[in-house]
Amino acid sequence: MKIRLAAYLQPDSIVDGEGVRTVIWTQGCPHACPGCQNPGTHDFDGGALIDVSEVIDELKTIKNQDGITLSGGDPVCQSEACYEISKAAHSMGLNVWCYTGYTYEAMLKNSKMKKLLSEIDVLVDGKFILEEKSLNIYYRGSRNQRVIDVPKSLKQERVVLIDRYMKDKSYDEPYKKPDYMFI
Repeated sequence: MKIRLAAYLQPDSIVDGEGVRTVIWTQGCPHACPGCQNPGTHDFDGGALIDVSEVIDELKTIKNQDGITLSGGDPVCQSEACYEISKAAHSMGLNVWCYTGYTYEAMLKNSKMKKLLSEIDVLVDGKFILEEKSLNIYYRGSRNQRVIDVPKSLKQERVVLIDRYMKDKSYDEPYKKPDYMFI
């Protein structure tokens, strides 16, 4: 089985999900959201075709990662290949985040996408909307997007959001005034 990638694996990302992650940049996206940060990933004929087994073998060599992030492009357009990669990542003890322009509800209606959901831990869903762009939110580009706990959502048969990522960032909250002063 092959997967079309926009770029090779990017280890050590700290912005594409919680913890230290390896990002898999898929190629091809039907949404073409205005203001997309990765417009070069939209063309379904771009990038390069890679054997899924090669991606999995490369993942095995990358150390000190908490998980993988499927991004792009839209990874769910290659659901079968992403399912195999995600399943392998789980067997390596890695968690799986996925970014998609589709909604969770739309994915449930498509058998291949629904199967992929069974191997995703966190889904960031929804198209990027430029008018709702914010730099003050966690792991999302625009406020309409949701950060979903997929295993809980599947079990409870409803969308379960990860509340801590749906709130605005609070820059002064972790800051504590020191008990000393530099002169």
